[in-house]
Amino acid sequence: MNIDRRLFQLLKEERTPFILSIIAGILAAGMLVAQAYYLSHIIDSAFMRKTGIENLLLPLGLFALFSILRMAFNWFSHTEANRGTIIIRKKIFNRLTSTVGDLGPIHAKSVQSGRLSTTLLKGVEALDAYFSQYIPQIFFALFTPLLIAGIILQGDPISGGILLITAPLIPLFMILIGKSASAMTDKQWKTMSRMSGFFLDVLQGLPTLKLFAQSQRQHDAFEKSGETFRHATMNVLKVAFLSSLTLELVGTIGTAIVAVGIGLRLMTGHLTFQHALFVLILTPDFYLPLRQLGTKFHAGMEGVSASKELFAILDQSAPSAVQQVDFAVQEGAKKSPIHFSDVSYTYPGSSRPALEGINATIPAEKTTAIIGPSGSGKSTLINLLLRFQDPGKGSITINDNPIHAIPLEAWHKQISWVPQHPYLFNATLRENILLAKRDASSEEMEIALKKTGLATFIKTLPQGLETMIGEEGARLSGGEAQRVALARAFLKNAPLLVLDEPTSHTDPELETVLRNSIQELMRGRTTVIIAHRLETIRSAEQIIVISEGKITQSGTHDELIAKGGFYQEALLLQQESVS
Repeated sequence: MNIDRRLFQLLKEERTPFILSIIAGILAAGMLVAQAYYLSHIIDSAFMRKTGIENLLLPLGLFALFSILRMAFNWFSHTEANRGTIIIRKKIFNRLTSTVGDLGPIHAKSVQSGRLSTTLLKGVEALDAYFSQYIPQIFFALFTPLLIAGIILQGDPISGGILLITAPLIPLFMILIGKSASAMTDKQWKTMSRMSGFFLDVLQGLPTLKLFAQSQRQHDAFEKSGETFRHATMNVLKVAFLSSLTLELVGTIGTAIVAVGIGLRLMTGHLTFQHALFVLILTPDFYLPLRQLGTKFHAGMEGVSASKELFAILDQSAPSAVQQVDFAVQEGAKKSPIHFSDVSYTYPGSSRPALEGINATIPAEKTTAIIGPSGSGKSTLINLLLRFQDPGKGSITINDNPIHAIPLEAWHKQISWVPQHPYLFNATLRENILLAKRDASSEEMEIALKKTGLATFIKTLPQGLETMIGEEGARLSGGEAQRVALARAFLKNAPLLVLDEPTSHTDPELETVLRNSIQELMRGRTTVIIAHRLETIRSAEQIIVISEGKITQSGTHDELIAKGGFYQEALLLQQESVS
């Protein structure tokens, strides 16, 4: 059985609950032996020796005491194992979400969201049976049979020998069956992950599938995927049932052999009735922990399979650690220019750099526009500035400090980002806007709504700001979604402003309204703007032209018109298309 050693490392980090669980389980095993002794003593005294009830009160009281203690220790063992498991699940979930956050939105978009959510939720949940049941049972399966066999050997070496000979058959069958079970469980988990990702993709792309008359085809594909998962699950269950049957059979045959041997020796007088009964009571409990280990092995295997995907996420290289600097971010971000020094970046799996040798300065409290053909590297440059990605080479500095030496949260607090397609959550309009500033006052909210033109729109909504806007803002138009993004920026009031083609998908009338809001938002801030419509960047103090990952031109509007090249050609083409 191949188990990732890092699962045991998690146990070492939270060992106390599991140590207490194992100790309580061992004490419960001791109470089991005491129970068996006093039960055999009571039955022997009452039925064989005809002892009066008054002489059995003490043994009955002790039997009751040990029974209660056994239940209490078992309960405490189970509770502590669950407590430790909850701590581990919480810890690994926090590490996973932190790693996904560090890897950034670019990485999150590169994997199936359905598969990722299944790993984060179902995968972490699958660890429950592994830590709370399987790991403690390993220790119980080792200690309890040895304790029982050691006690039985002292008074009945023959029965003890039978137990010791037959006991190894159970783990032997477990190992043989476990190899197949592990491979099948891995296949089942991977099939479920793929199916989850595929199902979410189909749901999100349902309108497109309908338009292209492909919904039935995807329905058939999903049905096939579900059938594959069903077969994988049934194969796992078949092995689990076969394993249970085999282990039960070994335990039953071993118990029967011990019982026959005890019966023969009891008839010949070589064993007392009490000791024979004592051994018969303990024998099933000798095999029970081993059989339970086989059952809980299959429950824990899903956790082992899930852990491979969990650690696959944790093993991915997050942004390299940089010694953080003591930097007055607010003042530095407001008054200091940002320098790109020989910055290059190549996407994983690509041989062609998306950016190469970028050297540029973004002046403080002024507007810098970045233009270029599609795929030239504009968005990559913005992603580096937003720290969604790390430069493969070179550095980005502000006030002589690398921005990656500034705590990520502190850096993001200084940036207002208005993307091309702002993400809106399935929450109220108020909650979506307050993402920018949770503690914003009603006056600040009112100002942001007025400056973006949302105040008038909100009056038309049935519940005003408390109106639910649906998943990804389904109840809002594209222009209204852009207004929400602008309202977030006004509310955040950050010194750095990043605009990624904010009016590219709006009609001319709305574009004019939004442009006025954007001009007010840009006033007095260090602004970086990407735009295809060159009319929106004429007034920029600096225009940078990027082509094939390199800066080919830079200057003001008039300077670039005089130089010719991409900017002049793009402007003429747009003027011709308008005329």
